[in-house]
This record gives sequence, C-alpha cells and structure tokens, in this order.
Amino acid sequence: MAKKKIIFQGEPGANSHLACREAYPDHEPVPCPTFEDCFSALASGDVDLGMIPIENSVAGRVADIHHLMPTSKLHIIAEWFLPIRNQLMAPKGASLKTIKSVESHVMALGQCRRIIRELKLKPMVAADTAGSASGALIRRLRTDLEEPIDSMRWLLGARAGGQAYTEIRRDVYHPLGPDGVRPYAEFNGEAGMGPFTMVSRLAAEPRLPDDPEWPGRRDLELAWRMPEAYLSAQFKYGSVFYGQMDRNWGPVGIEGIGLSNYGYGETELALDIGVDAVRLLASARPLEDADSSGERVHRYFFAHRLGVRVTDRLRLGLWETTIVAGVDREFDGRYRNPLSLLLFANQYGLGADGNVLFGFDGRYRMGAGTTIEAQVGLDDLQYEDTSGEDRYPNRWALTVAAFGPLGSRLSWRAFYTQASSLAFRTINPYENLTDGGVGMGRNFADMDRVTVTVSLPVAERWLFMPELTLQRQGEGEINDPFPATPEEAGQLPQLFIGTVERTWRAAVAVTGRQGPLDLRASAGLHHVENAGHVSGDTDNRFVGRLQATLGLSRRGVIR
Repeated sequence: MAKKKIIFQGEPGANSHLACREAYPDHEPVPCPTFEDCFSALASGDVDLGMIPIENSVAGRVADIHHLMPTSKLHIIAEWFLPIRNQLMAPKGASLKTIKSVESHVMALGQCRRIIRELKLKPMVAADTAGSASGALIRRLRTDLEEPIDSMRWLLGARAGGQAYTEIRRDVYHPLGPDGVRPYAEFNGEAGMGPFTMVSRLAAEPRLPDDPEWPGRRDLELAWRMPEAYLSAQFKYGSVFYGQMDRNWGPVGIEGIGLSNYGYGETELALDIGVDAVRLLASARPLEDADSSGERVHRYFFAHRLGVRVTDRLRLGLWETTIVAGVDREFDGRYRNPLSLLLFANQYGLGADGNVLFGFDGRYRMGAGTTIEAQVGLDDLQYEDTSGEDRYPNRWALTVAAFGPLGSRLSWRAFYTQASSLAFRTINPYENLTDGGVGMGRNFADMDRVTVTVSLPVAERWLFMPELTLQRQGEGEINDPFPATPEEAGQLPQLFIGTVERTWRAAVAVTGRQGPLDLRASAGLHHVENAGHVSGDTDNRFVGRLQATLGLSRRGVIR
C-alpha cells in the first residue's frame, strides 16, 4: 500500500514540515512553494492531507489563508499546536556586529520583530522559514517588510439551500419547538487591507421567528440576521475589534461559562493586547433594555480575561464577566477599564452593584498529544462570613475536558460540565447573566453532562463525529425568580432541584464540503428518563439537525 502524503508550504525544515512530522508521522511530507499550490494539490487529489498554518499567537493570523480557505472547497478536519522556536543563522565568521539584515517568512519576522529592532537589523521577507537559508531563495527576498500586493484582497460570496430540524431550538440537548424544513441563504463580503479586515455576512433565515431564543421580530415570514459584521485591526502587540462575531471563552465543543456563542450575536467593542506569554482580552457591549413599571432599564455587559503562558505546556487564565443594570445606568467607565478587577475593586471595594461572574481556566498539554482543559466560574463569590444568615450561597459552574489523537487519523474528545441550581441569576433579575432571556455564556443551570466524541475524517473532505452523552437536568431554570431571602435559598439543593430528568444520547454528526456543497448535520437517539421532570415517565425520541447549501464566490486583488 502506497504511503499517504501530506503537503505543506515551504522547504524541508520549515515549521509546517515539523508539524507534519509530529502530527502525521506515518505520512510522507511533500514541500510546496506557495499556499495556492498547496490548495490546488489538495483539491486535485494529488495528496491526501495538507498542513496549513492558520494563526500565530504572537504575529496573528496568516493573511493568505484567511482569503484562500473560504473558496478552497476544503475542510479543516484536525488541529495541531506547534511551539515556534526561531534561531538566527549566519555565515561562518559573522557576528552580531557585522550582520546588517535578517531574512525569513513574514510571520517569523513578526514573531521576532522586537529582537530585530533591538539588534537594528533590516527585515527582509522570504518565502518560508527554512528556504530563507538557501542562496537561491535569498536572491528572491523582498527588500522591505511590506505586505505583498496580493494580500490586499476582496471576496464576495453567496450560499443558498435549506434547513431541516426535528425541533427548532439549536441546542440538541434541550430540544424544544416545532419541527420543519425551511429555506436558507446567506451573502458575505470580505476585504483585507494590510492590518485591517472588514467582514459582513447577512443571512436570510425563515426559521428564526419560531425559535424560542430569537430576540427579534416574530411577525415575519422571512427574518434576517447578521451572523458576522465587523471591522478589526491587527497590530504587533494586539488588535482592536468593533462589530459582532461569535466568541466562546471555553473549551472547544462546549459553551464557555462566562461568554459563549450560544445566543445571537450583538455589537461589541473588543481589545486584545499582549504577546504569547501574557495576553489581555476585554470586551464591552450594551444589552437589550428591559422595562420596569414603565421605566426603561439600561443593561450593559463587560468581560475581561488575562491569559498567561506558564510553560510551553501550561497556560492559565483569569477572567470575569459582569452585567450592570439600572433605570439611570450609563456605560460606566470603571467597568470598561480592562485592568480593573471588578469583583474586588467594585463589588468588595467601592460597593458598586452589578452581578460579577469570576473564574479561571487552564490548559495543559501532556505527552502523546493529549491536552487537558478546565474552566471554573463563581457567581457573586462570597469570601467573608460565608455562612452568615444574610449571605446567599455561592453559585458555580465548571468544565473539565480532554482531547488527543487516536491512532494516526482519528482524534477523541471528552468533557464533564456542571452548573449549580442557582447559577447565572441573582436577586436583581435585570442583572441575570442573560440577554433577552438567553444566557451570555451557558443557557442552562441545575445540570451536569458528560460527553465523549471521536472525530473520523473520511475522504479528506468530510468529518464524522460519533457521540455518547449522559445529561442530568434539574428543575432550576436560568430565568426563574431568585430566592427572596438567604433562608429560602438555603432550603434549595445546590444541585438538582426537584425531579431530575436524565437524557442518554447516542448520535453522529457530519460536516464537510464537496464542490459547491456545504453540509452540516447531526442525528441522535435520545432515551429520556423522568421526561419533563415527571417521575417515572420515559420518552424515546429522534433529534436531528440539517443544513445543506450550495455556494459560489469570487475574489480578487485590491489595487
């Protein structure tokens, strides 16, 4: 049997070549001079897989890939994290005093920009990190660090098809609403100009008015929404973002505790600053106003996260999300401050009101490619006189996850998550961690869930994912009234109020593209015990989701 091939951009010794050897040691690495050639070889079937860099944690997104992927008809089936270590090479006899310029790929130069400036060297762009060491490629190096002209790109595209579902709610673990088959269409435009990116994606989705979590109009046959619409600017030590885009601060495959993409997006202003060793993220957005006895209650959401790379294997993060609300409330500067620890400086300092969810997360990469992730959130953390009569109990949510390779082609992922019975709500309902009644992070409390999945790539363009899940759901709901007194709260179990509904789920999901076809589908069998929180009732049901579209796009160069 012929050895399978995996293509990469660059020459032997490039970082992508190292990633090929680590992730797919049984495949033959095939070098390729350009990304366009890599994608062409994959599309024609000349090779089996491709190792394509998407993003670097220091230098940012690889610009060419952002424009090539949407029109490539290829599909991401796995990911690999490679620590980057750059070395400065020079001819024998050279020294730091005699070196005047340094040549490498534009991403490597971006990663090393600080030391290049300190050494007062002239950066010169090469085709890749390994090839820049050869004389033939050095002669083709550019003479400055400007983006190549073809990185100034535009893209226009459209997709149309249909959606089918057994229940209209998108959450397959809490199915709700009518079944149906509806048309679907979307239109997108993108432009990249140096460090600036503009993206706009408009979707026509007739299913929306029947979705119980849709915050918009329900009197329409055809509703529209913007899944993405933003302007971003990426610089050496950070980026600025304005607009709306899905964000998930949590392990892959499950909603983050403090911030997730469960609901429908809203416009925000976000800041990302730092380097790989220390990185600060902050975002702020207004929420849907509420009504209280004829007065409009203004609501605002703030989120901060500080991430630190402790070692090459261990990363830790500290985060908090806050909702403030009031009739005369404004977009308070103390909450917008990304360097302010809201829990301590405001709630336990100035005494400012607001519901603060405080948490931390961690990621540890073990041997053999296995990675462990954890996230914990504490709602209105109490640290003084926690057992006092006037103290409400702490509310919490947690997730523990792990993933890794399974043989040479498969991968596995498993997680356990839990949310206490009173999580994500507080005595002031306008400060619940929700927007329009939908969770900013998690949408369900009083539950736990354990899930195991396996990812199986098929024909290099399709990904099958078998799944086994057990979920236990109590009767506590995120929009229920909060207990009026600590004594009343103390009478409730901290996990699993009332009759616990148990759902056993066996399912398979498939995603992929073939030609103009894009397909996303899942099909699961649910065995539900104590269905509807009625003791002894059992329900067996099929839960399915399908979206299939055909698309076309055009792209070009901005000159």
